[in-house]
Amino acid sequence: MAVQIIAEAGVNHNGQFDLAIQLCSAAKEAGADVVKFQTFKTERILTKNAALATYQANNIGKTKTQFEMVKELELNFNDFRKIKKYCDEIGIQFLSTPDDVESLNFLVDELKIPIIKIGSGEVTNIPYLRIIGRKCLPVILSTGMSTLGETERAVFELENAGSPQITLMHCTSNYPCPYQDVNLNAIKTLKGAFGYEVGYSDHTKGIIVPVAAVALGASVIEKHFTLDKSLPGPDHNASIDVPELKLMIESIRNIETALGNGRKMPTMSEKNISKVVRRIIVAKEHIAKGTLFSEDNLTTKRTSELGLPAEMWDFVIGHPSLKDFDTDEAVTL
Repeated sequence: MAVQIIAEAGVNHNGQFDLAIQLCSAAKEAGADVVKFQTFKTERILTKNAALATYQANNIGKTKTQFEMVKELELNFNDFRKIKKYCDEIGIQFLSTPDDVESLNFLVDELKIPIIKIGSGEVTNIPYLRIIGRKCLPVILSTGMSTLGETERAVFELENAGSPQITLMHCTSNYPCPYQDVNLNAIKTLKGAFGYEVGYSDHTKGIIVPVAAVALGASVIEKHFTLDKSLPGPDHNASIDVPELKLMIESIRNIETALGNGRKMPTMSEKNISKVVRRIIVAKEHIAKGTLFSEDNLTTKRTSELGLPAEMWDFVIGHPSLKDFDTDEAVTL
């Protein structure tokens, strides 16, 4: 099954509907399978005295509260109705992370999203996980900031409430994430611990790490993208632009092809090449009929003649020659 690529628009629309539509078009043009947003009512997810995260303060400055920042990034439900309709028209799957129960009900019950994406911040939000599980839809669960035990509890709550399928996303909740904090091998840890499909949500700069994640077995890749990295907002700086998104998708598809089926077999092209590069047993010198083949009168060389492959060396040694062979002539029995 092909790796699913989620182009994470997130809040990089800066609260502007027109910019959100442009992000949908860009994701489609780049070749993404899904364009994903975040749906929330600010009053339901933040108190007015909630502090900015360090990366938020670094990216926007400390000129406003987290509540003020997030409120400016909020799109209303009618905006999302139109965004979903536009995605259907251009042929890209719409998805959005619900950050509160009202938004969850809207996305699932009205917009009929086929899968629920849960952000890393909700891994320990047990009552919310139970509500999500009762929707009985497949879930993609990001696991940033989480221990294996916390992830296990979240998986248990989702399963117990009714989630039929869970895809776990390894990620590091830092924007941008330095390479030393990526820990891509956790993809294998999660897969071994839970037996579910495991993806990777990337917050590093550039495209190298998500491509490497695919080589390690990630079945879903999520990556923030923006139309312009210089735009104001908390996530633009850690996002890739549209040309980079396109290059990332092309690279992932190439890696998928290169991974193959895992069987160690020569390809058709190798079979043709092997005809001219694999060695054949040939006469090292003139060999008279009846002479015993030995290491003194035989060698192996590349040749265009039909003859015995070098792997038959032990079988040939000690047999009598059935005819005369000239030097460099391919030996037969």
